[in-house]
Amino acid sequence: MKQSIQFSILLFLLFAFSCTNEKQTVTDYTQFVDPLIGSDFHGHVFVGANVPFGAVQLGPNNPTQGWDWCSGYHYSDSLLIGFAHKHLSGTGIGDLGDILFMPVGNDYITSINEKEPFDWKSKYRHEKESVKPGYYSVHIERYNIDAELTTSERVGFHQYNFKDEGDSKVLIDLKYGTGWDNHSKSSIQKVDDKSIQGFRFSTGWAKDQQLFFHTEFSKEIKDFKIINHTETDELTAIVEFEGNGVLMVKTAISPVGTEGAKNNLTAEIDHWDFNAVYQSAQEKWNKELGKIKIETPNRAHKTTFYTSLYHTMMAPSLFNDANGDYRGTDRQIKQNPGFNTYTVFSLWDTYRAAHPLYTLLQPERVNDFINSMLEIYKQQGKLPIWHLQGNETNTMVGYHAIPVIADAYLKGFTGFDAALALEAMKVSALLDEEGQDFIKERGYIPADSQVESVAKALEYAIDDWCIAAMAQAMGKTEDYELFSKRAKFYEYYFDKEIKFMRGKMADGSWRTPFNPIASQHRNDDFCEGNSWQYTWLVPHDIEGLIGLHGGEKAFVSKLDSLFTISSAQVEGASSDITGLIGQYAHGNEPGHHITYLYAYAGQQWKTAEKVRKICTTMYTDQPDGLCGNEDCGQMSAWYVFSSMGMYPVNPANGVYTFGSPLFNEVEIAVPGGESFKIIAENNSKENLYIQSMELNGQAYSKSFITHKDIIKGGMLMLKMGNKPNRELGSSNR
Repeated sequence: MKQSIQFSILLFLLFAFSCTNEKQTVTDYTQFVDPLIGSDFHGHVFVGANVPFGAVQLGPNNPTQGWDWCSGYHYSDSLLIGFAHKHLSGTGIGDLGDILFMPVGNDYITSINEKEPFDWKSKYRHEKESVKPGYYSVHIERYNIDAELTTSERVGFHQYNFKDEGDSKVLIDLKYGTGWDNHSKSSIQKVDDKSIQGFRFSTGWAKDQQLFFHTEFSKEIKDFKIINHTETDELTAIVEFEGNGVLMVKTAISPVGTEGAKNNLTAEIDHWDFNAVYQSAQEKWNKELGKIKIETPNRAHKTTFYTSLYHTMMAPSLFNDANGDYRGTDRQIKQNPGFNTYTVFSLWDTYRAAHPLYTLLQPERVNDFINSMLEIYKQQGKLPIWHLQGNETNTMVGYHAIPVIADAYLKGFTGFDAALALEAMKVSALLDEEGQDFIKERGYIPADSQVESVAKALEYAIDDWCIAAMAQAMGKTEDYELFSKRAKFYEYYFDKEIKFMRGKMADGSWRTPFNPIASQHRNDDFCEGNSWQYTWLVPHDIEGLIGLHGGEKAFVSKLDSLFTISSAQVEGASSDITGLIGQYAHGNEPGHHITYLYAYAGQQWKTAEKVRKICTTMYTDQPDGLCGNEDCGQMSAWYVFSSMGMYPVNPANGVYTFGSPLFNEVEIAVPGGESFKIIAENNSKENLYIQSMELNGQAYSKSFITHKDIIKGGMLMLKMGNKPNRELGSSNR
């Protein structure tokens, strides 16, 4: 009996030890991320070290060669000019590339020739380059230097190993950005034996960017020399240190001032342990990446998924100091408003899926995003259009902070002033700019009054629907009625005879001649697209759009044609029209919802076919694995949602339409410590169609699921098969 008890105790201890070890096992999700995906072709992604939504994006810069170098780096390149602390990710316009550091050897050029200003550049090879979330390293061939980079939120940490004999030298350049902006003012000054500080002001996409920095070195400065300057500005400096070996460099940035940058450095990295900073960055990435767990035997799909999820967290980026201070769009320094302020709002892109994704995965940040937008409204008199480093760029069409705010409010977010938000939305929608005066006057924007008239008005109608929905929820009947009416103004552009959206002239006639595939970049009725692509841009009133086509049968027939017509483009078409299936263009955002429209006309199985094809052919685990600009997370957000089996067609109604899940199992962490699981039984390449569903054990036949259902936690069971289920969604039609 005694031996039996002892044996039982031993088994219990072994079980307890096993359970303890199991709890301590933490999945390293960063192993499934390859940040080089999207760095080739037109992806334009940032390559380098950063933390989720951080202010610093520390990475390599190539000499700019053109459009595909918008992020400062392109996979096809092999020349390095240094490591800059600010970069954009996936944009179609370049900027930033600020505060460039380059470790150099003894053969650097001390006098800068204006015709060839980057004589310190060096070759590098991808075989000796490594990039992971929060980490970048490369061997600099010309100088035989190994460089490693990591970051905190506001500090870039460099570690250089100078292998050749002689003193170590670091070049700091403030003249060069990514090649898209122009230096306007700068300063580099030695502060003490181990530190320098300065600033770089520039004008480009951001018309008045002001970036300050404070740098500390692990060794005492032997010599500090300005090697390029004007009468008022220091442009380039060389800092020299005794001997070779390892040199560590910490550079903090600030939008406020050098003192703010110095305080940021002290607050975030007050030591010289490079590996500890990298480990911290890795932990931050794992925390965010681990909010979705997927099960799939396909390693390439796993890499594509977690890299996509990683890419959704490049922006928005922090825009305040550690003490909360920041610089407003009115160019004035603002004291801590009580929340983190953010910038890089690529709203024409990200309102469609990236921001809805944040309501699931970043609930603690959503209120800060919206409060940042409301501060911008108070400073510039309207909500942000495309906010960049404290500047309003007014890029792209629509006023798309509105769906972001409405979506959050309607999903129950309360950490912002709803009354102020509704005011800001109405003011932004009722301005007399970008054709909005014509909307108020006659309901449509005449094609002979300005370019991109159809694109603008269709986007405005979406935004107006969002204002109406939020106003209705707040009991604001008058506002609801006004903006509900405006949300239907898309009908002005639909030509019922030919079933296309097209430009309408001031006299009420259609613009002629008309070619539905015509797309003269920024010089016609559409914005980075053509009528084939924009005819479907009514995600807020799909039933109304179906009615305009003459019913579901005619609607589906026309939709089928979109995917089967020739992919030919006219001369001068926008370079953003990529990822073509027929005239469907997945490489640009206005069409991202289109594949899901079949579900609204009773043919969800066609949605499944199209979505599965796009997931498996237009997203890969290779450097050219994106078929178009990443656009600050939107391209990847589409994949994150769609590979899980759903997508927010209307970006603000809290509904996710089913497609075809790519993975056998998905587990989404939701607030309160719960999770929502999506299990796809018998899922395979052939079994791409949903046969039947159960939600929390109960039969479910709708072609969508709501945000409320997901955040409650639970389980959605999908039985997959190789034949279409033509009845799926019939209960919600």
